Amino acid sequence: MSDDPKPTPSTFSEAFAQAARNAGIGQVAPGETPTGASLLRAIGGVRGLIESILPGLAFLVIYTITKDLPLAVTVPVAVSVVFVIIRLVTRSAVMPAIAGLIGVGVSAGLSLFTGRAEDNFVIGIGINIACLVILLISLIARRPLIGVIVGLLNGDGGAYRTDRAKSRVVLVATWCWVGLFAARLIVELPLYWAGETEILGSVKLIMGVPLYAALLWVTWLLVRAAYAKPAAAVDADPSPADDTETP
Repeated sequence: MSDDPKPTPSTFSEAFAQAARNAGIGQVAPGETPTGASLLRAIGGVRGLIESILPGLAFLVIYTITKDLPLAVTVPVAVSVVFVIIRLVTRSAVMPAIAGLIGVGVSAGLSLFTGRAEDNFVIGIGINIACLVILLISLIARRPLIGVIVGLLNGDGGAYRTDRAKSRVVLVATWCWVGLFAARLIVELPLYWAGETEILGSVKLIMGVPLYAALLWVTWLLVRAAYAKPAAAVDADPSPADDTETP
C-alpha cells in the first residue's frame, strides 16, 4: 500500500500560513529566541546568500568596468542558470534558484529592450513598491501584516487585536517594514531617474540583504517580547510539609 500524499492547503489562510512558515519570518516561531543559525536559514543559508548577491554584484562590476550592457546583463543570467543546475544536480530545493533566474532574466531582457542599464533595476523597484502598498493597506485596514503573519504562525489568528501589548508590537514591526521599503524607494528612485546606474547598483546591494536581515532580527525580538510564554506560575501559598503544631 502506498503512503498517503502530503495534504495540500485547502483554504487561502492555510496556503498563506504555509507560505509564512516557509518565508524568512517563519524561521523563528513567535516567542522563541532567534539565533544566528536561524537568521542564516531565513536568508537561504550560505547558498541562498550567494545566489541573492552574486548576480547583482556581477552586473555592477562588469558594467562599471566595461560599460558593455549586453555583457553586464548576460553574465548574471548565466550565473543564475549555473545556480539552477547546481541545485538540480545536488537534488536540493530548486524553486528559489528558478525564481532568481526569472527575476534576473526579466530584468536583463528589459534593459536590452530599452538600451538603458538602469532598467535592470526596475523589477526590484516594482517589488518594493508592491510590498510598501500591501503593508500600508494592512495598516489602513487595521490588520497590520506582521500581526496577520504572526497570528497564522502562532495559530491564534487575530488574538493580537485583543491584547494591547501584542497589538502595539505588531503595529510597530509593520511600520518598521514600511520604513524599510520606503527608504529603499526614497534612495533608489532618484538614482534611477538620474541614470546613476553604478551608484544605484551599489545602493541596492547595501539596502538589500543586509537591511532585510537586520530588520528581520529586530522583528523577531519584538515579537518574542510580546509572545514569550510566561514562566510556570509558582504557588504563592504552598502547603506546609508538616501540619502538626509543636507545643
